[in-house]
Amino acid sequence: MPDRSGWLLVDGSSIIFRAFFGIPQSFKSPSGSPVNAIRGFVDNLARLVTDYRPHSLAIATDEDWRPAFRVKALPSYKSHRVEEPIPPGLIPQMPLAYALVEAVGLAVVRSEGYEAEDVIASLAARIEGPIDIYSGDRDLFALVRDPDVRVIYPEKGGPTLITEAEVERRYGVPGHLYADFAILRGDPSDGLPGVPGVGAKTAAGLLRRHGGLDGVLTNLDWAPDTRSYLEAARTVVNPVATLDLTPHPGLPTKILDPAGLDLLRTELGVDSSIRRLLTALGIVEK
Repeated sequence: MPDRSGWLLVDGSSIIFRAFFGIPQSFKSPSGSPVNAIRGFVDNLARLVTDYRPHSLAIATDEDWRPAFRVKALPSYKSHRVEEPIPPGLIPQMPLAYALVEAVGLAVVRSEGYEAEDVIASLAARIEGPIDIYSGDRDLFALVRDPDVRVIYPEKGGPTLITEAEVERRYGVPGHLYADFAILRGDPSDGLPGVPGVGAKTAAGLLRRHGGLDGVLTNLDWAPDTRSYLEAARTVVNPVATLDLTPHPGLPTKILDPAGLDLLRTELGVDSSIRRLLTALGIVEK
């Protein structure tokens, strides 16, 4: 694993969604409620801390998974998720998962009306590297800067480190042009239709030739509808990096709220996951 100690910015929403779908719902609390997402969330955090040894960690949340400013700019933004809402079994687990890690002493960072990617981008703009970002959201590839910022991207074979070289290998453009690439090519996961007739190779070629979307808009004669889409999509795809958020450096050296954590232990029945996280953090319970 990478031998460096820095910040770890975690997309909490990404982890908890993957945990919900990746871990059997047969994991129940003593009262019979599902805790599979909570268990997977905490276990994954423990693995990340163990493997990447950050000196500081912040967990970002989606306070709005489809922000109004993005939908106003591009009505198709994540429109498919309206038909596929958050699973009922996951909804009650999310606040409990965050409450658990906050009781341990980890920082959960929120911003009303914004997504986790915006929180992460804003934190990354205010802290010094090295920074590792854990997320399954490819929009965050736009933040990759060697050697200071990279993304730990979960894939079927395990997490992959996304560096500028890896972005270039996959998409043919440097990391800072990934958002422009997604806009031109399209991205169904975000509801981006892309430009008709422009595939991955064409999108990468246009961006390399013209230096980015600004150059593409300036130097090429697009149809009015296409130009309108390209200009609107820029406000949608690029993570907001200007939120007034204060990062909290360091990791907890003792449990912040022992009584609260004990209550959640009793309620949720995920003691083994809690112990794994405490061990990863080097916290010895009294």
